[in-house]
Order: sequence, then C-alpha cells, then structure tokens
Amino acid sequence: MLRSTDRIQTTHAGSLPRTAELLAANAAREAGESQEGFAELLRTAVTDLVRRQLDAGITVVGDGEYGKSMTSAVDYGAWWSYSFQRTGGLELDGDTSWLTDRHLSSPGDVRLTGFAHRRDRQRFAEAYADPSSGIFTGGDPKPFPTATGPLRYTGQEAVGTDAANLTSALQATGAQEGFLTALSPGSASRISNRYYASDEEFLYAWADVLHEEYRAVIDAGLVLQIDDPSIAENFDQIEPEPAVEDYVRFTEMRVEALNHALRGLPEDRIRFHLCWGSWHGPHTTDLPMKDIVRTMLKINAGAYSFEAANVRHEHEWRVWEDVALPEDKLILPGVVSHATNVVEHPELVADRIARFAGLVGRENVVASTDCGLGGRVHPQIAAAKLEALGAGAELATRRLWR
Repeated sequence: MLRSTDRIQTTHAGSLPRTAELLAANAAREAGESQEGFAELLRTAVTDLVRRQLDAGITVVGDGEYGKSMTSAVDYGAWWSYSFQRTGGLELDGDTSWLTDRHLSSPGDVRLTGFAHRRDRQRFAEAYADPSSGIFTGGDPKPFPTATGPLRYTGQEAVGTDAANLTSALQATGAQEGFLTALSPGSASRISNRYYASDEEFLYAWADVLHEEYRAVIDAGLVLQIDDPSIAENFDQIEPEPAVEDYVRFTEMRVEALNHALRGLPEDRIRFHLCWGSWHGPHTTDLPMKDIVRTMLKINAGAYSFEAANVRHEHEWRVWEDVALPEDKLILPGVVSHATNVVEHPELVADRIARFAGLVGRENVVASTDCGLGGRVHPQIAAAKLEALGAGAELATRRLWR
C-alpha cells in the first residue's frame, strides 16, 4: 500500500454517491427489466469517478462501490446487501428471528437486536419518531435472507467485473493504487441461520465463503478493504448492555473468523475499516474506541481505517498516546465526516491529520473519510468533502515536511 513517505496520501472509506443514470439502471435491473448496455455504463461510470477522485486530490482511489447495487440516493445498506446476490444457500423466507433480543450469555451464543431496536433509538425514541428532528437512518432496508443450506460463494463473475472496471480506470487515469471493499464474516453472519448448528459454525462458513472474494481482489492486483462495522457497532444491539470484557470476548471470535478468512493473503495489501454505523443519530451508546482498539489491531491487516472526524469520536485521537501502532502498519483516520452536511475547512482537516502524525509518525498516516459518503450525503456535498480532504492533506504536507 502507498505510504506517506514524502506527502500525506489520501483515500476514502469506500462508498461514493452513485450517478442518477446508475441508480436508474440498478432499479430497472432489480425490477427484472432488460439492461442492454449496463456493463458499459458501469465501466464508464467507474472511470469517470476515479478521475474525479484524482481531481479532488485523492491518491488512493476506489470504485465507489458502484458494483454494489444501490437503487436510491439514500441507502445505508448496499455495502452489506450485495453479498446476498453473491452467496448460495440463502433464501428469502420472511424469517425475522435475527431481530429477536438475546442476552450475550457466551461469546458464541448471541443474536443481535435489529437496527430498529438499538439502545440509541430507545434513548432518543421521541427524536427518532419525529421527522422534524433531522434524523434519518437510510430508508427501508432490502429484505434480509436466511441461511437455509450450505453457504457457497457464487460471486466470481461479479467481483471479477468490479476488479476489471477499477483496473481499467486506474490504467485510463494513471492512478497509482486502487482498492475494493468486501464484507466481513462478522457482519455477514448477522442474518438468520436455519442450517448451521451454532453461531460459530455459521460465522466460519461465512469466513470460507468470503475468503474467495478476498483472494479475487488480491489476485487482481488491487488493495482489499474489509468492511466490518460488527466489531464496534454490535455493542449497541445487544440487550441488556454487556460488560465491556464480555463484549470483547464476543468480538474476538469474530476477529479470529476474519483472520481465518484472510489466511494466506498478504497483510500489506489489506486494510480494515471499523465504524460505529452510518446512521445519522446521536450515537451516545457507542462503544469507546479505547475499549476496542487493541482487538482491532489483532486483525491481520496492514492498515486500519476508523472514524475520527465524527464529533462523537473525534476526541479519541488521544487513544494513540497509550496504544502503540505495530511496526509497518498504517492508520487511515477519518478527517472528514459522513455524518454532517457541514463541509470541513481544509485547515481543520490539516489539524486533524497533524494530530495523528504527531503520535504515530507522518509516514504511517493516510487521510481518509469516516465512512462511506455514498447514500449518506448529497453528491455535491460529498464532492466538496473530498476536495476539503485533498486540500487539507496538502496543507498538512507543507506543515509536516517543511
């Protein structure tokens, strides 16, 4: 992966706003309409997107998750729901057992509450119920399937297309490095299971399935990003609120499964994304970074992406005063946020970058976004945030290399 050897490199967390044409084409495809020319539309859209990223000052570019179907401009779930179309053994059967509240009685025995039952929503029930509050949570999710048979990876053609489109865009624009995102086993296994004997068996079945996708991205010469809100976000969905040590034990099994999925793959081509969920709410029930950072660092990745501009977590840059970043690892702190329409000033972005550089070394910092901007903020605002990120990195470079 590119390091900040002579300048602050920049990237983002994956999802970027889809074009109106791509949203319409995705909707038509999901409605079963014939979409002649869709492959060319998608390939052209990815190349144009990479060029716009470079123009904004982003040096490590992605495909914006354009290959993961989004049919609405507001959509928080495409990073996850794409896996339903790439995995055999799943069935839409109306099973909602995954919504049932369960106690965390043991690390391998828990069913998470649904998104509508987060403690954050319980604490601010009136605000969530009031449309004038400005809180929105991404619209109605796509139907969640149930595992009714042995899981198997069926997404070879889809991931191959994603890799080919991004590779073509890199070649057309001269971008040095590109990354594709993929789901983690811990996040994938949050759906219902009526086939596997235990949660642990189900988790490792997902790990074996996703290993194929991970390997395909690496084999294509791209950087792999693992999207795994389950590491931190699950905390808000377990009732009652668990003790931190119990939650960490619960989470470490998910880390072990992810490392199993990453087996044999080069760490220096893998980056891991941790977040507390993208919904635009108060987030007062989030697990503190200090309680999960050491668990995150057990993941066999070369870089770690996390929220650091979100006002609920911005203060947590101080975690790195007490936690040593392992040798040869990178951090990708968010220095612009997906959670506000306010566009950050480049000077603030530079300040945020400098804080991390002062603690872990400038060469180990790649400036990023908190989470995906696609489906979270308006495309015009997302573009301005990427420009602020690029401009802030330029300011930080002048400060740190003067």
